[in-house]
Amino acid sequence: MPGLSPNDGFLEICKWLKSTGLNKELIVSTASSGVDIALLENKKLVELHHENSDSRFGVGDLYLGKVKKLIPGLNAAFVDVGYERDAFLHYTDLSPYIRSVLKFTKMCMHDRTQQGLDFSKFRLEKEILKTGKITEVLNGRPNLLVQILKEPISTKGPRLSCEISLPGRFVVLTPFNEIVAVSKKILSSEERKRLHKTVEAIRPKNFGVIVRTAAEGKTTAELHNDLIELVAQWDGMQRNLKGATPPQKILSEQNRTTSMLRDLLNESFNRIVVNDKALYTDTKNYIQKIAPEKKDIVSLHHNGVPIFDQFGITKQVKQSFGKTVNLNSGVYLVIEHTEALHVIDVNSGHKSSSSNQEQNALASNLEAAEEIARQLRLRDLGGIIIVDFIDMKLPEHKRKVYDEMQKFMTSDRARHTILTISRFGLMQITRQRVRPEMNIATAEECPTCHGTGKIGASMLLTDEIENNIQYLIKNKHKKLELHVNPIMYAFLKKGFYNWQWKWYFRYKQLIRIVSDSTCQMVEYRFYDALGEEIKL
Repeated sequence: MPGLSPNDGFLEICKWLKSTGLNKELIVSTASSGVDIALLENKKLVELHHENSDSRFGVGDLYLGKVKKLIPGLNAAFVDVGYERDAFLHYTDLSPYIRSVLKFTKMCMHDRTQQGLDFSKFRLEKEILKTGKITEVLNGRPNLLVQILKEPISTKGPRLSCEISLPGRFVVLTPFNEIVAVSKKILSSEERKRLHKTVEAIRPKNFGVIVRTAAEGKTTAELHNDLIELVAQWDGMQRNLKGATPPQKILSEQNRTTSMLRDLLNESFNRIVVNDKALYTDTKNYIQKIAPEKKDIVSLHHNGVPIFDQFGITKQVKQSFGKTVNLNSGVYLVIEHTEALHVIDVNSGHKSSSSNQEQNALASNLEAAEEIARQLRLRDLGGIIIVDFIDMKLPEHKRKVYDEMQKFMTSDRARHTILTISRFGLMQITRQRVRPEMNIATAEECPTCHGTGKIGASMLLTDEIENNIQYLIKNKHKKLELHVNPIMYAFLKKGFYNWQWKWYFRYKQLIRIVSDSTCQMVEYRFYDALGEEIKL
């Protein structure tokens, strides 16, 4: 999500939703520092995404890069796309059509015609061997059109691919080939044949098309409109490539809100709430375009309470992140991270629903499996995950936990593989990692004492606040808003003749007091009439 405004800078989330009967809500919180997006299923937080306002190199972005170094031992190349570390490009990610990509990149960069290159007349080159050498393909360190496959993670630069794809709501456009493929999740053979025949008839020359699951039952006109929009994106990319010099961004993925809606909007999606007017307008317009019948599910949050507090997201974040995660039955998870893998330990706690140890272990493991599947999505854990379940003796119980884990993971947007529980009670999971994991510190440092354990006398806090009010009013500030911790809020509002009324009669101006759970015990903030924080 490059230079983020409320209108852009989000990254794509891949499609995973099917009709499950769940009520799904998308809550979007916009601030100057970035954008937070929460996905709720039946009011329960299942995904949380944050993007800083200065983030770059999002998955799906197209860049014009320059090959810097070839590594024959890895059969890979390092490419300069403008990041502080060169991006990694392996031979297997080159695409069979890499010679066509190289030729196209060079032709577009040096194109001097007013109308630009006619891609339908572009002559495709011969495919490369799957077992070839990168030195045979990228010799001479050429300029190259690449797509971000993985965001920069830890000390590594982005990972790249030359298999360019532009995703739409119903189809994915894949340039430089003539192949039409239909999603295997569409089970009806008749529908698959119909879609294949329809798309083959409307497919532009030199473009392949992947038909997405969402295309099931859609008309030729709907599919054609989706294709037209994607071809227009490709044409815009060609214009940006004309005269470009590496490293340079050529095409950005849609903002994350609209890309999520494009990929997962279905009949079970019943609410989208945003706290920014510009983003609200853009989102409503986008919904009107892709699913007019759903336009009324978009609403603007403006009641003064922080949007994540209003929907209980802040509390769920505090409960769900951290080393230890407690479940209702007393079972708890301990989640640890190493350089090579993630480890999750399941503990039974002090509660038990039965005197049968084996049954207790099964019940605890089944409850833990559901929460583990949620935690993988919520934290976006990737790579190797080892789960140490409570020991079970019966093979059928181990199989049941494995089957349930498979079921709980079906809603996961990332590709994953789950192995059966080993004789040591361990389950191994591998999960696709395309961006850094979500890591939120739930332990809070006191902003006043900064860890010393000592603060100023709390009885003097009201005097300090009043001094600041007096100063702000003298400097012509009007319609002041005071944000304080909920406990402090209760103290200031206690009784009929409370502090708010005292200040009103004293300064002839009503100071609005707001309960804000993000404020520490003796922390407070002032906001002006425009909702901007006043730095004191």
